[in-house]
Amino acid sequence: MLNGTEDEEKWLAEGIAGIQHNAFYMHRALDSNNLREALKYSAQMLSELRTSKLSPHKYYELYMRAFDELKRLELFFKDDSKHGVSVVDLYELVQHAGNILPRLYLLCTVGSIYIKSKEAPAKEVLKDLVEMCRGVQHPIRGLFLRSYLAQISRDKLPDIGSEYEGDADTVMDAVDFVLQNFTEMNKLWVRMRHQGPGGVREKREKERSELQDLVGKNLHVLSQIEGVDLEMYKETVLPRVLEQVVNCKDDLAQYYLMDCIIQVFPDEYHLQTLETLLGACPQLQPTVDVKTVLSRLMDRLSNYAASSADVLPEFLQVEAFSKLSNAIGKVIEAQVDMPAVGAITLYVSLLTFTLRVHPDRLDHVDQVLGACVKKLSNIPKLEDSRAMKQVVALLSAPLEKYNDIVTALTLSNYPRVMDHLDIGTNKLMAMVIIQSIMKNNSCISTADKVEVLFELIKGLIKDIDGADVDELDEEDFKEEQNSVARLIHMLYNDEPEEMLKIICIVRKHTMVGGPKRLPFTVSSLVFSALRLLRQLQGQEGDLVGEEASMTPNKIFQLLTQVIESLSAVPSPELALRLYLQCAEAANGCDIEHVSYEFFTQAFVLYEEEIADSKAQVTAIHLIIGTLQRMNVFGVENRDTLTHKATGYSARLLKKADQCRAVYACSHLFWVDDQDGIKDGERVLLCLKRALRIANAAQQMANVARGSGGPVSLFVEILNKYIYFFEKGNKQITSSAIQGLIELINTEMQSDSTNPDSVADAFLASTLRYIRFQKQKGGVVGEKFESIKL
Repeated sequence: MLNGTEDEEKWLAEGIAGIQHNAFYMHRALDSNNLREALKYSAQMLSELRTSKLSPHKYYELYMRAFDELKRLELFFKDDSKHGVSVVDLYELVQHAGNILPRLYLLCTVGSIYIKSKEAPAKEVLKDLVEMCRGVQHPIRGLFLRSYLAQISRDKLPDIGSEYEGDADTVMDAVDFVLQNFTEMNKLWVRMRHQGPGGVREKREKERSELQDLVGKNLHVLSQIEGVDLEMYKETVLPRVLEQVVNCKDDLAQYYLMDCIIQVFPDEYHLQTLETLLGACPQLQPTVDVKTVLSRLMDRLSNYAASSADVLPEFLQVEAFSKLSNAIGKVIEAQVDMPAVGAITLYVSLLTFTLRVHPDRLDHVDQVLGACVKKLSNIPKLEDSRAMKQVVALLSAPLEKYNDIVTALTLSNYPRVMDHLDIGTNKLMAMVIIQSIMKNNSCISTADKVEVLFELIKGLIKDIDGADVDELDEEDFKEEQNSVARLIHMLYNDEPEEMLKIICIVRKHTMVGGPKRLPFTVSSLVFSALRLLRQLQGQEGDLVGEEASMTPNKIFQLLTQVIESLSAVPSPELALRLYLQCAEAANGCDIEHVSYEFFTQAFVLYEEEIADSKAQVTAIHLIIGTLQRMNVFGVENRDTLTHKATGYSARLLKKADQCRAVYACSHLFWVDDQDGIKDGERVLLCLKRALRIANAAQQMANVARGSGGPVSLFVEILNKYIYFFEKGNKQITSSAIQGLIELINTEMQSDSTNPDSVADAFLASTLRYIRFQKQKGGVVGEKFESIKL
């Protein structure tokens, strides 16, 4: 037994065979100019189209075979010299065909010749044909018949400039004909829905979709009629088409035809008839996808507005935004079951429209966002991922249009829309906002806007209720927090007072971020405050009244509080670095007691919090380097801090680390740009102490491993000796350098010393430098002359 598809193939093959068979005899009759036989076989050929067994797709194949044959028959009918019958008689003659379907196909074919002959007004013939076609009420057969009628008549309509236009024939007649044909075709198309058993509804709807273009062609023909100007479209065409659309009460037909209207008629017509077109939308069936229809309309109008600045006044004149906004409101109100994604999609299209047409009207943008907030507030929780994407598109549109977050920050409803996003999407949108600021290098310069901005990105700077912190991806979290840290640097105002307000707002928001976020944000906040200090440098004591809060001392107090927050993390290494930065800033402001306090805090952290030996090494070198650059301290404070630094250096875990830290301390007693700090004796003491530690390290290596340690420490100390020797430290003599070189050579030649190519290269470079200095001659050469290599 054959299945359905094979059955159809069999019936189609039989139908095509029938057409070919009768077409053969029809061709013989045409060749012999035998009209009677030609009509007989053409009618039999067209009878194959009476089948009800084929799907629209297969029926179309059969129809096209017959259509090709009808074109040849039409050529024969045109030449009355071949058949000797006038077109009027021929028009009567074909109506004697036994079956209605072949009769109407033949009538349409002769009718087109009848119109062309101009022996009767075109409108009379067209009216006759369109009325006669009512005789076929089977949906598929009727649709293809009327499609044939539309096809053969489209170039014979009485249009402006057409040869068929005359006193008796007007454009209105052409419009009436097309509209009547369209109405009848739509009725047939809709009727298909109610045919057959209910169980095959899905198959039937698919078949209807295959036939929709036959109906839509009528609207395309209407749009091509030159005589259909704006006035006629407004008064006749659109109302009659919409009446048919609304009254058919069929969701597939309504959606397709509304889309057709939008696509085939000019944008200018849509703009001028916006109220009429939009008025039909709430009357459509609840199941119609109105959001897509309206979105496409707004997209077309947006593109029309973008095509030329000259058309923008038309949009203002017809109040396009207001009408679209009201229509969307009515549609959402009418379709109570419309999912959230549908409503938000409409608002996205409306926002895109207003951003293109009225980019200067921020009140319109805010109005759209407000309407979206109203819709979202009726939904307990937005869980649809598609709706979320649309909300993100809605929020991204102003950023993309203005390339400036500052503009978006003036929109009061912008944060309210963001509040409706879930935690993940809220963070995603916050990242989009930050990336927009970075991309466009936007500077947020007022405290009010910073407040709004941090309200927008709160998903990144603190844990929102319901968020599972443990589920955070470590890489994503770092990227987010680094973005926030970069953002803080984009907040700047040349006015110190406003800048302080900005810093206080940032501090308020970031301090509640929790221990995981603080290490990322505190650094940026500290450096922002230090930048403000540089603005204020030298102003201490000159400010009075309200501006007294702007003194460097006040800002240092704020910095202390900010850095102290890291104790909750804890992150002592970072806190120590920041204290040292602040100490250097206090040095620049010439405030000794504040700088000393920051150093004190750094030492406290070193003593109490930093236990890791590697971290201690890094920290002590940072302390030494920073202290060396200080010039604000008196003798007593500097001695205290220097003593502390050297003491901690000598107490590091590894001897090599001790040695390096101790010889680094030598720079604390000899600072080139400060005449007061050139204590040669203490430099020498540091270097000798470093030598003792290096010796101890060598001996420990001998005892532990049976071989000496690397001599690189001695070479490093030698380089320090040479540095201070060149700087004019009288305590460092050429004989001391000579002795150290001999010591290194002895150690390197010792059997217990392991070969070390790095140390060898280092020593060779050092000795080469000494030779170079000797060859210079003059004072330098004389100074190095006494060193024998």
